[in-house]
Amino acid sequence: MFTVNPFSELSGLISPLAMQLYVIAMILLVIGGTVLDMIHKKSAEYFFRNAEKARAEASRKVSVVKKSSIAVTTVAVDVLTSGEFCNQRRRLAHLLTMYGFILFAATTAIMIFGYIGAQTPIILPLPWHLGALMLCVGGYWFWFFIRVDVAAEGNTWYRVVRADLFILSLLATATFALVWSFMQAVGASSLSMLFFSLFILSSTVLFGGVLWSKFAHMFFKPAAAFQKRVAKADGSRDGLPEPADKPEQFGPGIKRLLPKNY
Repeated sequence: MFTVNPFSELSGLISPLAMQLYVIAMILLVIGGTVLDMIHKKSAEYFFRNAEKARAEASRKVSVVKKSSIAVTTVAVDVLTSGEFCNQRRRLAHLLTMYGFILFAATTAIMIFGYIGAQTPIILPLPWHLGALMLCVGGYWFWFFIRVDVAAEGNTWYRVVRADLFILSLLATATFALVWSFMQAVGASSLSMLFFSLFILSSTVLFGGVLWSKFAHMFFKPAAAFQKRVAKADGSRDGLPEPADKPEQFGPGIKRLLPKNY
């Protein structure tokens, strides 16, 4: 199971070209959905307007070298290691989900475009399955134990709102992919096709529902994190006051608890 390319095994029923066209269609849906999301929510307009306002309120100039350093820090801290999360459980769950998705999506594309009908190196099916497993561990951990607004607002774990479309379709895609691969490995052809169909359905919802889900946030968050660091460096601080340099003035000895969900 873990060393077999499930897409290659499927090529007897579905042509490699059809699979490749599906992947291209999903990429186009993500691009189109992200653009429509920016137009509908005016997120890009807000971002540039906010950046322009920050430049007008800046008390010092930030050099190109400094901005380059800030960009590297943003990638290293905010993107690659999810340093914005204070809660380590939430941070770990996010990292498992993020890197699991990257492994899963990248190896899916490589296997479909490069190794259908050819001998697939073991190095590809292994990270495909590992990525799906990481995604499930991080995603289900988040859904059942960490999700914001559930315990805090007295809601049950099964309460679903539109914002949950992203995580639910992501979890369904990874889960159905693993079950499909298992059913294929044990020779249960009917069940294999059932779970493959569910895998395709959930992945279509995932990539086709960008406009209605939080999928596009993965593109916006790095830019927002970069702008936040630049605003701190140039003194504009997004219009917020400087932090107190003497915390003891606000209550010495007070034990400050970290937020539970962040």
